[in-house]
Amino acid sequence: MTTSPVRDPAAPSHGGRPRVVIIGSGFGGLFAAQRLRKADVDITLIGKTSHHLFQPLLYQVATGILSEGEIAPATREVLRRQENARVVLGEVIDIDLAARTVTSTVLGRTTVHPYDELIVAAGAGQSYFGNDRFAEFAPGMKSIDDALELRGRIFGAFELAELAETQEEVDRLLTFVIVGAGPTGVEMAGQIAELAHRTLRRDFRNIDPTTARVVLLDAAPAVLPSFGEKLGGRARRQLGQTGVEVQLGAMVTDVDANGIEIKDGDGQVRRINAATKIWAAGVQASGLGRLLGEQSGAEVDRAGRVAVQPDLTLPGHPEVHVVGDMMALDKLPGVAQVAIQGGRYAADQIMRRMAGKTPKPAFEYHDKGSMATISRFHAVVDLGTLKFEGFIAWLMWLALHLFYIVGFKSRVTTVLHWLVSFLGRGRSQRVATQQQVYGRLALEHLGPGWEASKTGGPKTAPPADEDMTGRQSA
Repeated sequence: MTTSPVRDPAAPSHGGRPRVVIIGSGFGGLFAAQRLRKADVDITLIGKTSHHLFQPLLYQVATGILSEGEIAPATREVLRRQENARVVLGEVIDIDLAARTVTSTVLGRTTVHPYDELIVAAGAGQSYFGNDRFAEFAPGMKSIDDALELRGRIFGAFELAELAETQEEVDRLLTFVIVGAGPTGVEMAGQIAELAHRTLRRDFRNIDPTTARVVLLDAAPAVLPSFGEKLGGRARRQLGQTGVEVQLGAMVTDVDANGIEIKDGDGQVRRINAATKIWAAGVQASGLGRLLGEQSGAEVDRAGRVAVQPDLTLPGHPEVHVVGDMMALDKLPGVAQVAIQGGRYAADQIMRRMAGKTPKPAFEYHDKGSMATISRFHAVVDLGTLKFEGFIAWLMWLALHLFYIVGFKSRVTTVLHWLVSFLGRGRSQRVATQQQVYGRLALEHLGPGWEASKTGGPKTAPPADEDMTGRQSA
């Protein structure tokens, strides 16, 4: 185990202003950086992408309601007026707690960032519960790349069904299976059903889009289990009314190019033939969590989350703060509000120590409730003792999401696109390209052969007639 001596963070070893390094440009990282805007520190925010992603609305990018730019403003633009903040593009590959350095890399360029205070908010990715091979056939919903790929697969399925020559092929192409009945899975299933029954119903000549089959699977016995039995039951009934088949107690045992295999609670194994599968079940914290655990001795759970102290720091390292999906504390959920409140709390702790003030009490999460849309004009909202469903809940959902979207321009364009989608029948973002569908698979197929050059491309181009996707299905 690597340890480092405890020292006063207000007196950095290099003699200048304290250096605060923030890993991650998600909710935790961005809100921490903004909280430090008036602090006498130098902030370096390292992001794996150049944008801040409003992840709760990714499913609307995937189903053509919003463009990616409306939910993913450039991090530099968000922080452009914050003179003490510097944004760096790169993937963090190492954290040295003893040397107090963070190492990041992008396109073969490696950079070492010294720090006096570190906030780790690298978030989480999709978890396939040890079955990573499923990812090729059932993309998750954690990034803009995921959403654009799914948009291509969803709209592309209808296009290919129009060309299909047999009813069997039409049925396979027009079957959409979503794994996971949490908020993401429920919202995704509801929007695909609306696409089929409302938006696309008059756009084709050889197929009837309203015959599309949308299946929502979960091994758990309830829809939206965190919302409670009452709201979960109402959500399930509303999904049924919109044309979604809800199948609970169904464990996925295999996924391939043309379908998905399921094991029911009675042990019976069955198969659903489907071209489009979407994975919305389970998350896995960034691999940096295990790196921190190995060096600090902190426990790391099965999901890769680090057990932190009540003040969100690592044991023996008061200068290292872990927030959001990467921390394990009091069984807090992996939701945006936990990351936002944790990021602000960590920033406050840094400023108080710099000012010589007494640290704040242990981090206390204030649950502001949970929301999920089921269909147009229908949502469920859980505010603890207050629970809402239907149109009122839907309006509350709209207002809250608009409040947290970063940037006035994004709010305006989002409202306009919502008007087009919810009041009319259209979708503003129906463009889908082959590159969006196959690009990720092509890069993964290249594997170690993909060497970054100064232009970001492969040094040796593959033969023009070679299929680099390895994809077996439509």
